[in-house]
Amino acid sequence: MSTLYDFEALSIAGETVPLRQFEGQVLLIVNTASACGFTPQFAGLEDLHQRYGQRGLTVLGFPCNQFGRQDPGSDEQIASFCQRNYGVSFPMMSKIDVNGGDAHPLYRWLSAEAPGLLGSKAIKWNFTKFLVGKNGQVIRRYAPQDTPAKLASDIEAALAA
Repeated sequence: MSTLYDFEALSIAGETVPLRQFEGQVLLIVNTASACGFTPQFAGLEDLHQRYGQRGLTVLGFPCNQFGRQDPGSDEQIASFCQRNYGVSFPMMSKIDVNGGDAHPLYRWLSAEAPGLLGSKAIKWNFTKFLVGKNGQVIRRYAPQDTPAKLASDIEAALAA
């Protein structure tokens, strides 16, 4: 598989989502958690979604419970939490693993395309972010501590490309 568009995921409502439907858009893909020190980043992600959505940005959230068991709820509970506490309106996907033998194929690909520090392919923590260009190729990987606001200039450049 060579682009993001070769993958599919399950929405948080359990529906299959072919990622090809986002062809020609810029995507910010984030593994999220509801009980993490970085959880307040949902507000910044929603801000990016609101600010750049009309220009072609889609934020995709992928809940993950692999780091400190910080997202133990069901998909329904996670969706409710995100909406109630952060007004999340960007697409949220069903909970997945991002590392190990059960890692979602999308995350295996993202990690291989944009390794982390020292070439590490593993996702280190919640709220690791991947910026994907209009061509379905990974532009850059961001660490959990990189706030959504810090990504704005890279998002603008990707939208202008």
